[in-house]
Parts: sequence; C-alpha cells; structure tokens
Amino acid sequence: MTARLVVLASGSGSNLQAIVDACGSRCPGVPPRLAAEVVGVVCDQPAAFALERAVAAGVPGVCIPRQPGETRAEYDVRLAAGVAGLDPDWVVLAGFMRVLSRVFLDRFPARVVNLHPALPGQLPGVRAIERAYDEWLGGYRTHSGVMVHLVPDEGVDDGPVLAADTVPFHPGDSLHDFAQRMHQAEHRLLVDTLITLTKETAR
Repeated sequence: MTARLVVLASGSGSNLQAIVDACGSRCPGVPPRLAAEVVGVVCDQPAAFALERAVAAGVPGVCIPRQPGETRAEYDVRLAAGVAGLDPDWVVLAGFMRVLSRVFLDRFPARVVNLHPALPGQLPGVRAIERAYDEWLGGYRTHSGVMVHLVPDEGVDDGPVLAADTVPFHPGDSLHDFAQRMHQAEHRLLVDTLITLTKETAR
C-alpha cells in the first residue's frame, strides 16, 4: 500500500505539483518515483492556485479560511478536523503561510513536514528568498539553500532537519534567476525527502 499525503498550501502550489508529478508514472509498467498518494489538498486562501492544481490532478481540494473573529486555536481545531478526515500518514506544508499551533500539531505528532527556502537556522519566516538575495547584493552572503524539517511545536522553521541543500548565487543573478533555482531545489529536495519518509510508512 502507498503512503497517504495531505498537502497544505496557501499560494501557487508549485511544490504540490512536484509531489503530484512524482506520484504518477510516466510510462506503463514503470512504478512512480514516489510511492505515495496525495489524498487531499487543503488551502487557507480561496484564490490559491493550488486548488486548481488539485482539480487538474483529480485530487480532492478544500479551502478552510479563517473566519472573522476566530482565534488561532479555534481555526486550528477546524483545520485539524478537516485534515484528520483525510486519514493522512504525512501532512506536508508546501508553501502554507501559517504557523500552526499545538492544537493542530498534537493531532499529527511527528507527521507534519515543512519545506522552508533557507538553510537550517537561517532566515526563518516569510520572504526568505528575497531576504537572502538582498544580503547577497549587500555582500553578506554567497549562498542560501532549502531545507525540509519536521514540525514538532510552534517554533518557526526550526524543527528537526530531515534534509537540506545549498543553492549558490551566480554572478549577475537577478532575483528571478535565483528564485528559479531555489524553486527547482525545493521541488527536488521535498520529493526526495518524501520518498525516504514514505518508504518507512507505506501501508
């Protein structure tokens, strides 16, 4: 049996697409790279293109936005219930732009994985790619990178590291050039990490 993945996303869903593509086989009789199934996509933003990617892939997609006046804990109760209903082996945060509380994380102990576009211990939080680029322009940085880590608590981008990869700057890089290489590294590292994890939890 294959491992069940639920992907949480807030935006375009390019990392979701990388996962979906890895779960599919390009040739009859050839097993997919990733022995897993994306059983659901959950977004917190109604306009997230990730929902359209889910539809195109034939994957159930749902938007669970935060309601006016709703506390963070109240929202995470609803979010956790929606994710739990999909019975995941792994919950993958692929561009999900919310810090999850223990209310959510305690429902899925040691099963929430996050992708962050920076190396361990560096540039936590939002706009990590842009911040790294600005530091390179200022002469303070020669490279950045990406990491995949577990999310055991409410710390921001600082859980146990599962994998990391360095992405150097090249002379004459524009922000677009660097961001493209970062996204390619994200897709590769996230899929490779999930391949390792799902081998351990395949049903």
